[in-house]
Amino acid sequence: MLLLASLAAVVGAASAAVDVPSARSLAAPPFTYNRTHFLLHGAPYQIIGGQMDPQRIPRAYWRARLQKARAMGLNTVFPYVFWNMLEPTQGQWRNTGENDIAAFARIAQEEGLYIVLRPGPYVCGERDWGGFPAWLATVPGMLVRSSNGPFLDAAEAYVRRLARDLRPLAASRGGPVLMVQVENEYGSFGNDHNYTAAIRNMLHVNFDAVLYTNDGTEQWTLEGGSVPGVLAEIDGDPRPGFKALRQYITDPSQQGPLLDGEYYTYGPDIWGSGNAHTTSQGRAQVVRQFVEDVDYALGNESASISMYMVHGGTNFGWSNGALWQDKLTAWTTSYDYGSPIDESGRSTDLYHTLRSTLHKYVPQGSIPDIPPDIPRMQIPKFGLTPMALLFDTVGQRTTREAPATMETLGQAYGFTLYEHIAKSSVSGILRPGDRPRDRVLVYVDGLRQGVIDSQYQQPLAVNVQLNPGSKLQLLVENLGRVNYYSRGTVYRNDLQDPYKGIRGNVTVNGRVLKGWDMYPLPLDDISTLSLSPDLPSNGSIPILYRGYFVVDHPSLTVPAALDTFLAVPNGVKGNVWVNGFHLGRYWRVGPQQSLYLPGTVVKAARQLNEVTVLELAPHMVEGPMIAVGQSNRTWSNKPDEECLDCT
Repeated sequence: MLLLASLAAVVGAASAAVDVPSARSLAAPPFTYNRTHFLLHGAPYQIIGGQMDPQRIPRAYWRARLQKARAMGLNTVFPYVFWNMLEPTQGQWRNTGENDIAAFARIAQEEGLYIVLRPGPYVCGERDWGGFPAWLATVPGMLVRSSNGPFLDAAEAYVRRLARDLRPLAASRGGPVLMVQVENEYGSFGNDHNYTAAIRNMLHVNFDAVLYTNDGTEQWTLEGGSVPGVLAEIDGDPRPGFKALRQYITDPSQQGPLLDGEYYTYGPDIWGSGNAHTTSQGRAQVVRQFVEDVDYALGNESASISMYMVHGGTNFGWSNGALWQDKLTAWTTSYDYGSPIDESGRSTDLYHTLRSTLHKYVPQGSIPDIPPDIPRMQIPKFGLTPMALLFDTVGQRTTREAPATMETLGQAYGFTLYEHIAKSSVSGILRPGDRPRDRVLVYVDGLRQGVIDSQYQQPLAVNVQLNPGSKLQLLVENLGRVNYYSRGTVYRNDLQDPYKGIRGNVTVNGRVLKGWDMYPLPLDDISTLSLSPDLPSNGSIPILYRGYFVVDHPSLTVPAALDTFLAVPNGVKGNVWVNGFHLGRYWRVGPQQSLYLPGTVVKAARQLNEVTVLELAPHMVEGPMIAVGQSNRTWSNKPDEECLDCT
């Protein structure tokens, strides 16, 4: 474990003694700062930035997205790094494809953009467990985001391995990386300064870049998250933010130029029949406020800014996170965020408005022309054929007296099926462990009894009647681990309780049910599933469907021209894969009614494209199961017919 107390003292002393806290020699580094300005090669540099996360974007589209950001007027991109994608299994590093952060940084540099890196190890970002890998939950004694030995050991190994890829790209070595963020908005979570100092030291040793923190605008968030020897910055509204920064950050080693590190261009979407899509489209006053805030930050304060998000991208697969607000609030698959560059990489009205605003703050003629938007593809409706009951695809069985969590079973995401054969008669309300985690579908002898959904403060009370020999099946869906907990609220700290599946005993009318067979259903490789077109109808058991489409038009060969939004209009709730790639979740309640299908996944030139759909409520499907590709998506909400009385 790398605590480096002596180094911390040196960093703090040096920062207080000189005007440039990051200076390591008498020669000025390529990027540094004084009390009022960032300095690039000795000249004042105003960061005009935007958040864009490469792990949310198909790699083949990185350059196009970065070109759009540059043409909007940005000079810097702020990417999060998701630890769970780089190290999904402890000790196994995956830095290829969308995880090749170094390649993303090099492309950004080629397009005239600098990088401010946000590697965490915790990033929040509406990602599963704030970017932490699920295996952390299986480490004995683990307490994340704290000066906890097991966590610091794991975090140090992650930082050191990440730095092997990215340290050569520091500005001091001719690369694009200007700054590295220490943790992420830690002051909203805690005030363990031994922890934040340890993260600072890890980053200082492994990255050759200016370090900074980013926190909210309250006194307790700024004081809790700031770190001696590290430049303190804020997010949110720049007016109260900059005022708070001046008022509450009094340590000279933390003072310097102003940066609004997350200026919100709107917000992410959450599932629910009452949750409309978040967008500034058609909201003139909201857009005017954006313009006024950007003008205030860049013009009146001569500060720097990063727009969160300039391009949101997608929470493909199972990667979305959640909040705990006395109920589970799960983020949608789409991370469109109402961003200037939409989920499919096209320019919005907000893009053009902000581009006109930014023109005032960059040298004339320095903004490139806007790359044209390529029209998205349409796919005519095609049928989906039932191919398998989900429960018939289960693999390895684990048998125990009491249920085990998803993590204990060696599973990170997806579903887990729990089966119990009743030995005696019992009836009453079923309680799945200490609490529902997260959505529990209840079956007795193959008939669905109800859904216990933690997305409601008062989910349904499901009653069951078990007789000797009755088979009770509980299908538990992981809706996303909690990514954010604020110490300024009454929310339960689910960051320290990330377990999915069932934790604790299952009871019926207070009686503990003992003896369980458990089957992980991660569905991370659907090519291994045994499917058959001769599926008999079996009511409410989840069904896997399959269908095919062909791109007929010979001119549609450029990947972006194959982009579309895939919808399952008669479906209720489930998941979609195209050619084995997991697009994510759909749910009739909305607001998301279609899934972004990037053209990078689609086969052109009249090749067969295979679509697999898991429908969790086939008994509620109205009409035939079909899919369709839409060139323009719609957002809407519908009632949750499985829980009409839930609140």
